[in-house]
Amino acid sequence: MKINRETLQKLAHLARIEIDPSEEKGLIKDMEQIISWVEKLDELDTGQVKPITNMSFEVNAMREDTAQNTLTRTEALKNAPDRSGDFFKVPKVLD
Repeated sequence: MKINRETLQKLAHLARIEIDPSEEKGLIKDMEQIISWVEKLDELDTGQVKPITNMSFEVNAMREDTAQNTLTRTEALKNAPDRSGDFFKVPKVLD
């Protein structure tokens, strides 16, 4: 597949990156090489290959989810940068 300057600029716009004009020729050459490698995969016969659904056969170790109250209110507020009585005081977000 042939990559031209317009295709490169469109991809750069979609990726939200800026490309230095002095680097365009090198990037076009690199992209054409990558695409040729991917096209090489079309030569493989994958008809007998089973699809992979998981990359790992590990099983999650689940535990019971139980609520635990390990801190008292005073301990929780001890390191608060600003508080009002028994409550955390936070900066105003909305006008």
